[in-house]
This record gives sequence, C-alpha cells and structure tokens, in this order.
Amino acid sequence: MRRLRNVKIVATLGPASETREVIGALHNAGADVFRLNMSHGSHDEIREKHRIIREIEKETGGAIGILADLQGPKLRVGVFEGDGPTLEEGATFRLDLDEAPGDVNRVCLPHPEIFAALEAGASLLVNDGKIRLKVRDCGPDFANCEVVTGGVISNRKGVNVPDVLLPLAALSEKDRADLEFVCELGVDWLALSFVQRPEDVTEARDLVKGRAAILSKIEKPAAVERFEAILEVSDGIMVARGDLGVELPVQNVPPIQKRLVRKCRAAAKPVIVATQMLESMIESPMPTRAEVSDVATAIYEGADAVMLSAESAAGDYPLEAVATMDNVAQEVEADPTYTQIIESSRTAERTTVADGIVAAAREIAETTDIKAICCFTQSGTTALLTARERPRVPIIALSPLVNTARRLALSWGTNCIITDGHDRFKLAVLSAARSALSEGYAGPEDHIVVTAGVPFNVPGSTNILRVAPCDERLIYASDPE
Repeated sequence: MRRLRNVKIVATLGPASETREVIGALHNAGADVFRLNMSHGSHDEIREKHRIIREIEKETGGAIGILADLQGPKLRVGVFEGDGPTLEEGATFRLDLDEAPGDVNRVCLPHPEIFAALEAGASLLVNDGKIRLKVRDCGPDFANCEVVTGGVISNRKGVNVPDVLLPLAALSEKDRADLEFVCELGVDWLALSFVQRPEDVTEARDLVKGRAAILSKIEKPAAVERFEAILEVSDGIMVARGDLGVELPVQNVPPIQKRLVRKCRAAAKPVIVATQMLESMIESPMPTRAEVSDVATAIYEGADAVMLSAESAAGDYPLEAVATMDNVAQEVEADPTYTQIIESSRTAERTTVADGIVAAAREIAETTDIKAICCFTQSGTTALLTARERPRVPIIALSPLVNTARRLALSWGTNCIITDGHDRFKLAVLSAARSALSEGYAGPEDHIVVTAGVPFNVPGSTNILRVAPCDERLIYASDPE
C-alpha cells in the first residue's frame, strides 16, 4: 500500500485494537508497523494478533512490520498496610529488604542489586518521579532517604534510579521466554528495554540468532552516555522519551532526542521517536496543538518513524490517532522548510562503494527528471543507505526475501516490494521498471534509477547504478542481451 509520506507510523496493539476489523482499519489509516507489547497479554493473545497481521499482509500484498517490545526488568516497591501513606517533604523514609508490609516510615524494595549499587546522595524516583527520595546513608540491605518531593505512595509502584548504573541484566527470565516465543513466531523487530550498555544488546543478539532485527530502547541516562557503542551493535533505536523524562530533567530530553536521531541517520539505522506523542487522544478525538507540534518536530528532525502507544492500544480513538499522525506527516513533508532541514543535515561521511552509489543515485534523481530510485537489496543495507540520503523521489526497495521487506517497513521512505530473485542485472532492471509502473510511481515515458550489487544475492555488495527507461522496449533496445 503506497503511502503519501516518507516517515513511518508504528501503532501499538491492545484491548482497543485486537480485532481483525480494527487492525485492518489501522493499517488502511496509515500504520506501517504494529507493536506487540510483551508487558501485556498472554502468548496466545500475542499469537492471535500476529496471525491477523499476517493475514492482512497477505490480502494487501505488501510487507507489514511487526515489532515485539520486551518488558525488561521492573523495579517496584513492596506493599503497604491499608491505604498507601502520604510521605511529607523533609521526612525520613527507609527502603529495605524486609518483606513485612510498609508504612509511613519504611517499605520493602525487593531488589538487593539496587542497594549494592547505591551511594549517599543518589536519587530514587517512585511512581514516574511523582515521589523523589535522596539517599542519606545506605548498606547492602537498606537505604535511609530524605523525602524531597512527597505524595501518596502505594503498592508496587515503579522505582527509577537515574544516578546509578545498575548491575541488572536487560533480560529478565520473563524476557528470555518472551524472546524465544516471538522469534519462533516470526516477528521482524525485537525491542529491548532497560538497555544500559552495549553488552545488553549483544547478549540479546546471541539469543535471537538472526531471527529478528534488534532495536535498543534508549530510556536510561546510562544508555545516553554510551549511545555510540549501543548504536554500533543495534539494528535500530527507539528514543523512549517517557522514561528519559523521568530519569533526566525534562528540559534535557528534546536536545537528546535531536542528537540521537541525527546519529542514527548518519549510521543508516532506523530510529523511532516514541511515548506520549498524542497522549490526549486516549480520551479525545482531537489532539492538542502541542502534541501536533511534538509529532511534527520528530518528523522535521528526520526520524524514520513515530509511534503510538496507549493511543492505539487502549484509547477510545485509535483510528483517529493514526489518521492524525498520517495527516501531520503529509503536511510537514509538503513544507519546503522540511526539505531544507533534511537536506542540510545530510551526512558527508562516505567511505564505501555502496555509500558512493546511493549518493550518486540521489544526486541524479534530484537533478534530472527521475521518478524513483529502485534498489535491489538482499539484507536491506542498500535500502537503508538510500534512505539515509533522504532523496526527494520515492525509494522502491525490491527484495526476494520477505523478512527483509518486512524489516524495511520501519525505514524512512522505503516502499517495499517482494520480487523474484535475479541472476542478471538486465532482468533486475526490467523488474524495477515493471514495479514502478504497476505501483504508480512512474509512467511509460518516465525514467528511474536502479541500483544493485553484482554478483546478485551477496549482501552488502552494491556496486552498480543505471538510469533506465520504464518502457521495456527501450530497455531491450539498449541492452539486447
């Protein structure tokens, strides 16, 4: 299904969007990738959503990406006697390993790893930062804290520890079971929560064994500090602003988002901007002006995708949320300022033949009357490099591998077509011309740019470029062999 925009839309599925009718409508409204949140729903429920998506994909004839998002370790306080107490600013509050119900003076924090890493002066944030504690003194099984920001604290509220690199693996036992389940099921992307270091990603990659691409969620200060190393071992990135905004001063998040997006683009790796993008549409059919501006900002920055979470998973207006994102994207990308911003931020770091080929393809397409860049890709690398250039003309990514096409559904501007394998470049050119014609990207009198790697079926071998007519007779006339 051809979109009238380049940025992709990721929609999370949940109670509000679990039927075939709604999932199909979300795809028609603009969802390119569906997110399965492993924090909610049984394996049977996840399997059913996966089945429905693949049925819709088969009917539409395109490639739909599926992203499974692992929960990650959850740090929570224990339970309290009766109703949760109110912590007063300036009071003392103790966290310990005692499983007895808590009160206004203390509560259990059943994570000895946290106590092992804490130091005096560290901050602890409870319930998304609504309650803030500062450690005064601590030991291997306790932390005496001062209440910096008070409020009601209740059972099993989440805890964030922004100042400390926690000695916790990114994959819990639940995550490992979920990882194996979704990889066997056949998802295209696997999102890792609680990433703090590149080793967290390589550990997951050893378990995935090539069955899915790995997307690292950047939601902790430690991940921001080691971002370049994490990016190097990841296939893609999610800028998860919700947790970043809890663990960092909120004013730090926008510049961090901008920097991370640019670094991902320079590395030719897809990046999603996520969390609270159209939050008010959980309950309202219309977004706020600020939310529209937030979505537009991510698109102006050059993000590959923008994501809906609760808006499409549990909200009252999932279709309207997707349609709003689609409309905002079309309007932004039609703005001449968008083109200026995107083109001024192109990277000049080109060190390989493939880099030169895709840069030349973009230059030719923009300086002559070329209707599309058609790239044959085995692993997806050629398409990702082409997308990094952010050309003004459509990118048609042709691959004989359905898994490659599905993964590219997350990449900026890539229109994925599953094609037959070829062993001759002339046949590839013919296939590209036919695809451009059949999908409405070009007419018989038009020309396209075709890139590929020869010999075929060798990942990362992009080494040839041709300007080709869409009229097959002219292709045969110029290359009778």
